[in-house]
Amino acid sequence: MTLRDSSPGDRKAELARVFSDASAFGGWYDDALGKVYGYLLVRCGGDATLAEELTQQTFLQAVRHRETYDGRSDTATWLCAIARNRLTDHHRQLAREERRHLRLVVREIAVGEAAAEPLPFIEREAVIAALHELPALQRAALVLCYLDGMSVREASRVLGKSEGATASLLNRGKARFRVVYGEASDG
Repeated sequence: MTLRDSSPGDRKAELARVFSDASAFGGWYDDALGKVYGYLLVRCGGDATLAEELTQQTFLQAVRHRETYDGRSDTATWLCAIARNRLTDHHRQLAREERRHLRLVVREIAVGEAAAEPLPFIEREAVIAALHELPALQRAALVLCYLDGMSVREASRVLGKSEGATASLLNRGKARFRVVYGEASDG
């Protein structure tokens, strides 16, 4: 009898056994790893780094929440459901970040103007691309100060930097954004 032909109770007991024996866990992990990674790789558009990261998150969540496995499906199906949720969460996070970046840039572009006009789609894409070119700390300083409305002092605490270092990150980030965005919109 294979595990697929077994009852939910048998599948739950088998997973409990897998988690209680290092050798069994290694075999289970080796077998499931390729299935989960392959599932994610296709859905990540071939982005191997993202698929690897999400695969790792999937297994971590499975280990941490193994008591939620109810045995109605085999463990590979259960892991792929977790992977699907991790990928969905990743896309939601990207969308939130893109909205934040866009609002930040609109505020920067609109400095001195009475009201900001919504950016056309092409400009929006250039803005997002320019923001992705900034070093992470510069991007974080811009987001914290301009989008989240934090003072330099507050942002410095979040970033774990001095106020002077944070102000410098902010100034370099604004200058770099202007250069990168200008190059993108000129090209």
